[in-house]
Amino acid sequence: MFSKKFRNFLLFGGIAAIFAAVGYWNISPERFLDKPPVSAAENPIDWYATNTHTIQYLPDGKVQYEMTSDKAEHVKATDVTLVTKPDLNMYRGTDFPWHVTSERGEVNSGGTEVELIDSVRVQRTDEKQRGTLITSTRMTVFPQQEYAQTAQPVRIEGAGGVSTGVGMKAYLKDSRIHLQSNVRGQYEAR
Repeated sequence: MFSKKFRNFLLFGGIAAIFAAVGYWNISPERFLDKPPVSAAENPIDWYATNTHTIQYLPDGKVQYEMTSDKAEHVKATDVTLVTKPDLNMYRGTDFPWHVTSERGEVNSGGTEVELIDSVRVQRTDEKQRGTLITSTRMTVFPQQEYAQTAQPVRIEGAGGVSTGVGMKAYLKDSRIHLQSNVRGQYEAR
């Protein structure tokens, strides 16, 4: 019916028309894919500060907690403050604070919750010079409630022994610590 030359012309003409349409409407395969997650470039820092120092007082004028950090960056979109090398002393109105440190941290908008990340250390020496050290990779601290928790593995050194477990709830005001699971302990006999 049609000559071979005419069929080739129609075939190549159709392909050229498709390419022209794609170019004209700028249809690209990426338009049909899901949007990528929001990157740091799309979540701009609206302010930052270096060598920060924050003090929160109790209603009676005593220091509740004091926090320093190497750097603080506020993310406008989430209202979260990212801190580098946070160092928190939770006095609870006493002379023997809980000393909390980590490599990084995230503070929520009201300052009521601090997520500590990497090399988390919580330590205290009481009035009888007995030391307690809690270490983990990640921990959430609630300074106003004087409470800390984690779902990560935890190591507690103090009272003549070492305890390990997975998950912890620490009531810092009362110096009570509850390990959630896989609890192991090793203690010195006196």
